[in-house]
Amino acid sequence: MNRLLASARALLPSLADYRGVRRSWRSDLLAGLTVGIVALPLALGFGISSGAGAEAGLITAIVAGVVAAVFGGSHVQISGPTGAMVVVLAPIVASQGIAAVALVSVMAGIIVLVAGVLRLGRAVSFIPWPVIEGFTVGIAIIIFLQQVPALTGPDSHSSETNVILAAVDSLVHADVGYLLWALGAVAIVTACMVLLPRVHRALPGSLIGIIAVTLLAVVLPSPLTVIGALPTSLPGLALPSFDPATIAALLLPALTVAALAAIESLLSARVAASLADTGGYDPDRELVGQGLASVAAGLFGGMPATGAIARTAVNVRSGGRTRLASIAHAVVLLLVVLLAAGPVGRIPLAALSGVLMVTAVRMVHIGTARSILRSTKADAAGFVITAIVTVSVDLIVAVIIGMIVAGAFAIRSLSRSTGVHREDLPGPPVAGDERIAVIRIDGPLIFAAADRVLESVTSLQGVSVVILRMSQLEVVDATGAHVLSEIVRQWERRGVTVLIKGVQEGHVDLFTTVGVLQSLRHHNHLFDDLPTAVEHARSHVLREDAAAA
Repeated sequence: MNRLLASARALLPSLADYRGVRRSWRSDLLAGLTVGIVALPLALGFGISSGAGAEAGLITAIVAGVVAAVFGGSHVQISGPTGAMVVVLAPIVASQGIAAVALVSVMAGIIVLVAGVLRLGRAVSFIPWPVIEGFTVGIAIIIFLQQVPALTGPDSHSSETNVILAAVDSLVHADVGYLLWALGAVAIVTACMVLLPRVHRALPGSLIGIIAVTLLAVVLPSPLTVIGALPTSLPGLALPSFDPATIAALLLPALTVAALAAIESLLSARVAASLADTGGYDPDRELVGQGLASVAAGLFGGMPATGAIARTAVNVRSGGRTRLASIAHAVVLLLVVLLAAGPVGRIPLAALSGVLMVTAVRMVHIGTARSILRSTKADAAGFVITAIVTVSVDLIVAVIIGMIVAGAFAIRSLSRSTGVHREDLPGPPVAGDERIAVIRIDGPLIFAAADRVLESVTSLQGVSVVILRMSQLEVVDATGAHVLSEIVRQWERRGVTVLIKGVQEGHVDLFTTVGVLQSLRHHNHLFDDLPTAVEHARSHVLREDAAAA
């Protein structure tokens, strides 16, 4: 009971979370201000790109930002809408409508919360690095292509659901005049984001670029579509409609969103823990915090939230060391809603598209991709396949396929390490030793290697006694154990005596259950050391010779 209470307490906030605030509150507040400035265009852009709207993006960044900061397992994680979530939400909005976003957010949040309570936080460690990088590249491509329809004019949007086809279709039907204006806005934002940080790293290039494009759009008569009216306060708390038919229709999308939220948040928290001495992170509590954040965002009309790797990195590099920085970033965004909703509503959508395009390009690390492609064929295949499936099919399907590919190659590599070797008998040779075979099986004996081992061992000819050495056998599954019993039976049917030497303690139960030991002709044919087994084998050869004489 005490252990259960302690486990539950570990998932809840405590005063210890703010132990370092006295030392770092100034740098935390400054970091919060910096991240808030960086997060503003991203929150607006991701909200619009998902189809839920700029308002939903802002609400999510504010509400989820605070809730995840208080309840999450990382001291420096910044949460809110992300590009990966946009990729999943866009088809949901297209098929179920904007009203479904809040309900999906609540449903997915509950799933992630339950995963945290069940202590499933370490599960992300089972996803191979090449698979993670593969779907990151795929997400970056999708985010970039999703911006193309926003640049081609309000009347050129495609009905295609595939992002590649939609981008191509939008370009084919583009309003050339509008496209030129939009490309000019993207160029200005890109130049600001790339060049201004070189002048001074503290300059918020994305925000300055957006302000410049907005001012030009106000001064010059331009056709660029703008965000439009935004609320001047947070909406009230409201429960989404929970009718059974809608819940059933959204269950699979909610599971997809929950899986993505968990994976991305845990990866972000793990990266954050390695960036600076900010303390470790609790993956289970992080899931609890992110689950509650998505539930809270949905109740306020927002969208599902995840930990944001880029914003978290900005937080750490700007001096953020405690949860105060994450809370401060949400407060900054709240002040924007309360005090500057009017000016923000006049931002051209093309400017936000420029921010997201640069963000997408920065998500792809050429050096990382090159390293993976040059590592092993298995890792390169997992990386490329995951990226392709992410763009062409679905993110979660891509991760599953990527893990299957990685697993298949890992099993193949593991099975190749299984060795079957015939050894010389120890000590001086004795007449008849040529009819005794000492076979050492080492490495893992699993289903993928079973047939090869069976063929190798049973293909020996001209022997009277076979000694199977098991002391260097590693992992054995049921198929491997079954093959061992089949080897013994085949030899015995051919009149060859089989002795087994060195069965490890961890394999005894499996060998007994599957019938390896029972397949021996006599229980005395099981040995702990090789010399005794060899002595027994020689006695069998002598008896055989005597019987033949």
